[in-house]
Amino acid sequence: MYAIIKSGGRQYKVAQGQVVWVDLLKDEPGSEVVLNEVLLVANGEDVKCGKPLVSGANVKAEVVKHGKNKKILVFKKKRRTGYQKSQGHRQDYTALKILSIEA
Repeated sequence: MYAIIKSGGRQYKVAQGQVVWVDLLKDEPGSEVVLNEVLLVANGEDVKCGKPLVSGANVKAEVVKHGKNKKILVFKKKRRTGYQKSQGHRQDYTALKILSIEA
């Protein structure tokens, strides 16, 4: 059984017991989160697709930890003018462990 959820403007395919990195949530590590924006739920041949959301479906997850991804370097340059600019960015994330999928 798997589901496709929406969190932080992105879509994730999740299954029970899986750990997923999503954009930063304000919940504390160890707390339980209910994700209501479920776009699709599939259990073998039985597939429920929402328009846009599946009614009555939710995914329960536990917040494992908060952290930052690897640094991404952004480098800009214009030739023959001596212009160079280097900048780094680290995206915050929350690791969620999927506990159950309820259709």
